[in-house]
Amino acid sequence: MSSLRFLCVLCGLLITLNTYSQKPEEKKPTTRILFVFDASQSMLGEWETDTKINIARNFLINMVDSLEQLPNVMMAIRIYGHQSPVPPQDCEDTKLEVAFAPNNGTRIRQKLRFITPKGTTPIAHSLELCGNDFPPMANCRNIIILITDGVEACDGDPCKISLELQKKGIALRPFVIGIGLDLQFKKSFECIGKFYDADNEKQFGDILGVIISDALNTTTAQVNLLDQSGKPTETDVNMSFYDSFSGLLKYNYIHTMNFRGLPDTVELDPLLTYKMVVHTIPPITVDSITLTSGKHTIIPADCPQGFLQMKLEGVNNYQNLNAIVRKSTEMNTLNVQPVNILEKYIIGKYDLEILTLPRIMASVEIKQSTTTTVQIPKPGMVTLLMTSQGFGSIYLETEKEIQWVCNIDPNVTKETIVLQPGDYRVVYRARNSKQTFYTVEKLFKITQGGSISISL
Repeated sequence: MSSLRFLCVLCGLLITLNTYSQKPEEKKPTTRILFVFDASQSMLGEWETDTKINIARNFLINMVDSLEQLPNVMMAIRIYGHQSPVPPQDCEDTKLEVAFAPNNGTRIRQKLRFITPKGTTPIAHSLELCGNDFPPMANCRNIIILITDGVEACDGDPCKISLELQKKGIALRPFVIGIGLDLQFKKSFECIGKFYDADNEKQFGDILGVIISDALNTTTAQVNLLDQSGKPTETDVNMSFYDSFSGLLKYNYIHTMNFRGLPDTVELDPLLTYKMVVHTIPPITVDSITLTSGKHTIIPADCPQGFLQMKLEGVNNYQNLNAIVRKSTEMNTLNVQPVNILEKYIIGKYDLEILTLPRIMASVEIKQSTTTTVQIPKPGMVTLLMTSQGFGSIYLETEKEIQWVCNIDPNVTKETIVLQPGDYRVVYRARNSKQTFYTVEKLFKITQGGSISISL
């Protein structure tokens, strides 16, 4: 690739980054690019117009020239196989020659110009040390670009090391450029990262430009939250995007319809594979989302929703009355919903436990774009007047047996309890009574909005 072609690619990147900079409220992350460069003895081999080392370093020097002009980009270079000749084989022959720092392009170019291939190919050990090459930094993207003409020559497992770097969130999935590799070796690199095979000099330059473009650009996606009819009408809910490899949270976006009534676009890093969680009740998860740089991606998620409201009209004696909402036949709590508040749920059947005394248990079905309403009877009150502190409980009278409702506070002589309408029984014995004979039972009835006092 000529210098003019490099300049065209990077000009496009500058325009993109400048467009982003027009949003002052959104600070773009710093992209840190670590080049891992093969300077093993095999790089002295001829490849079209020159040696592999000369062709690779010239293209990389041109790229460094352009990258150092970009905002929010930092570079570093680790080189292996350049310190110890073979034989013997030195599997620790790898060094971070230029660390991440502002304005270090000159130092990187200088190192590249005077590197002489000598040794072996310790790819796994080099990748392992890359984990420490990225110093702690907030709001950044760490990218590794491995340039090599050979496979692992020591006992390491570069695929395992690469996966560990990704799982720990140290770096994104590496890019690997193979220089004139034999066909039998190509598959061994696919597990390390996104592999590009450069069969010739021109292709190497093109691939390097494509990788840098992918590394620096975000791409757009549109999340379609589908209703029961498969139409993207659902909206106004948070979506969390996690890196599938590391499990780290990368983005939060509140789903929005634009001024045309269509799902608005979001910007995502195309280098990651995502797990998306739509925070409906219950949440909806979409796994293994991949994007192509520069290509708009539509991400569908089935999120048909309806509404639930528990209503209690008029003046009443409840304070902050709530209901526990569970999926039908399941015990996990999905939500604790306040009464008289409208809430959205994924369509389906749910069990409600309204926290009145006694509890109101109900089963409901939520339907698409429909409000399901549960009416709660207006409560009444009972005031218990006791001559002394004691022990007792209130029970609901049913056809077959009494049902426990609540215990009486043993440390008071007067207590007011809010109850649902119904027939009740209070059973009580004073603390200082030493015979069960002094147990007291009284029946009473609670009506909607009514109030009653009972002396014990």
